[in-house]
Amino acid sequence: MPSLSPFRVRPWFRPMVWGTRNLAPWYDKVVGEPIGEVWLSGDTSVVDTGPLTGKTLDAVFHEHMEDLLGPTVHPQERFPLLMKVLFPKEKLSVQVHPGDAMAREHGEPHGKTECWYTLEAEPGATVALGLRPGTTLPAVQAAIEDKTLETLLQSVPVHAGDMIFVDAGTVHAIFPGVVVLETQQNSDMTYRLYDYGRPRELHLKDGLQAIRLHTDAGTVQPKMEFGDGAQASGASRELMVQSKYFRVDRTRIANANITEDFSLPARKQSQTGSVQLIFVAAGAGALKSQGEEPIQLRRGELAVVPACAPDWSMTSSEPMEILRAIPE
Repeated sequence: MPSLSPFRVRPWFRPMVWGTRNLAPWYDKVVGEPIGEVWLSGDTSVVDTGPLTGKTLDAVFHEHMEDLLGPTVHPQERFPLLMKVLFPKEKLSVQVHPGDAMAREHGEPHGKTECWYTLEAEPGATVALGLRPGTTLPAVQAAIEDKTLETLLQSVPVHAGDMIFVDAGTVHAIFPGVVVLETQQNSDMTYRLYDYGRPRELHLKDGLQAIRLHTDAGTVQPKMEFGDGAQASGASRELMVQSKYFRVDRTRIANANITEDFSLPARKQSQTGSVQLIFVAAGAGALKSQGEEPIQLRRGELAVVPACAPDWSMTSSEPMEILRAIPE
């Protein structure tokens, strides 16, 4: 029997000035202030099923690190990945995240590379991703002072189902009209460059230092791993993004009462796999692992499958869409 079983995580609702009071149909929580982010695997997120119910993910990480993550080459100071759902009713600030080297200079273990999976998008929705070709750092600084920084940003159209990669150093912003699942290195290091006149602190010195004028950010085309995405029954899986820090794939289960195996091959050095974060983007089902009670999951919920329990499956109770993130 695995020493640590899969578990569901209770969402944590983070107020933000650009957020919304209406989280339907994703969450039925009644809120009195705008919620911008729903954290699914943050350090303070709480286990919601099994014998560890009530413990924070950070406590589980420190008490069961090897069972949770499997053998790691480098020491880990915190759980490696943060997944969260963003609900922008207004524009997010124009911002940039530092890379690993700069983050360590500021006392953090690592920087912040992330990706965005578009759960919902209104017609004409866009995000800002990177700077226009030919833009220089002095031009960025001048545009911040002149309050014209938006004119230097590249606008990228987004549609439901799109995956966008945002590596550290990319100047970016998310705009209204979307609901986004963000997967990122577990860091909250954000340098705000421009905030449309809102009375929040800017971080210009560090932000300008963090900017990379040329990055790998952009929309990623899915790569089919099996199935064709249009089956009358069964499942299909696509690799959505692969980076130095994480892999994210998408599994679509076409009908109810289908059991899809998600087992990972064992690592060469051991009989354990990697920790897996399982987010339900549509539908509902039961996550099953050997000898454990099934974990019921519905849209908007996340489960963690520890490295010591790599053999698991999902049985759908209706058609499902599942995003799985695995740290690299």
